Amino acid sequence: MFPLKQLLIIVLFFSTLSVSAQESRIDLTQRMVDATNAFVSSLSAQQRNNGIYAFDDEERFNWHFIPRDRKGVPFRSMNESQKSAAQDLLKTFFSAKGYQRAEAVRSLESVLAEIEVNGRFDRDPDLYFLTVFGDPSLDSNWALRYEGHHLAYNWTFVSGVGIASSPQFFGSNPAEVRAGNKAGTRVLAAEEDLGRDLVSSLSGDQKSLAILDIDVPGDIFTAAEKEISPLENSGIRYQDLDSRQKRMLIALIDELASMQPEVIADARMETIRSEGLDDIKFVWIGGTERGDPHYFRVQGASFLIEYDNTQNNANHIHLVWRDFAGDFGRDLIRMHYQAAASVYGSIHNHK
Repeated sequence: MFPLKQLLIIVLFFSTLSVSAQESRIDLTQRMVDATNAFVSSLSAQQRNNGIYAFDDEERFNWHFIPRDRKGVPFRSMNESQKSAAQDLLKTFFSAKGYQRAEAVRSLESVLAEIEVNGRFDRDPDLYFLTVFGDPSLDSNWALRYEGHHLAYNWTFVSGVGIASSPQFFGSNPAEVRAGNKAGTRVLAAEEDLGRDLVSSLSGDQKSLAILDIDVPGDIFTAAEKEISPLENSGIRYQDLDSRQKRMLIALIDELASMQPEVIADARMETIRSEGLDDIKFVWIGGTERGDPHYFRVQGASFLIEYDNTQNNANHIHLVWRDFAGDFGRDLIRMHYQAAASVYGSIHNHK
């Protein structure tokens, strides 16, 4: 069951969207529909069989960010025309910055191929998969998954309600490339630096609230669970930060939101503000110097951001955005069926 308060917040948010905001959302959805259908039209019959599922298929929840066998259409199987259609799709689903970040994550597979000579994984930038669930249109429930090693993005569309955009995962291995022609590259530098800058700005008393004196976890706590609940309610609250620190925390949240198109990112941030900022909590575990194994998270009423950099001598990042009620569009689907039931009930009662 989803908390009634969260559902009411979502309903209120969508009911109060300005006309221009609603038009922007519809325009973005239409462009996403068109780009997805153009990609699907470019596929062979076998590729469609591999990459298109029913919306309610359990495969839609089968997400992960590790190297593994995947369902969908990989870049490896695409001809140049299909790759062009796939790139047009991704440029529509990501912001410009998000698309560049996703391509940078993909490019690290070539770096790993050089580091892990004869390694056990197939390090290939073309082993990234697109999977479509349902029949894309403005009037249907459908979804898109883009996934491969260290990249897992899920968008869910629910007729008449909106766009869900989580789980959202980026990883980076290496976190910093230390040799070769990409030496110095830090794909997730902004997120790492924003988190460290915030914890370093805290006073002694503030650090006693924010920094947990426990072993650094080996990975994000939520892993690739299909559905999550809030983690331990620890850390320093937004309301206990000074004005500069508050801006830093919002900048960190906004950095992750900005991987999405502006319409989605703005809706995310507006929802967070409508829930209230004061009780958002920031937690840090581990050292605060570059190179120290460390973990941090930001947790609000409806969302969770987890960041971990502990593996491979603290040079391997996992970073995820989850929504407690909204992952895979669960909240929007619930609203959709509740609205349908209400309409049916009204019609039935007037017979």
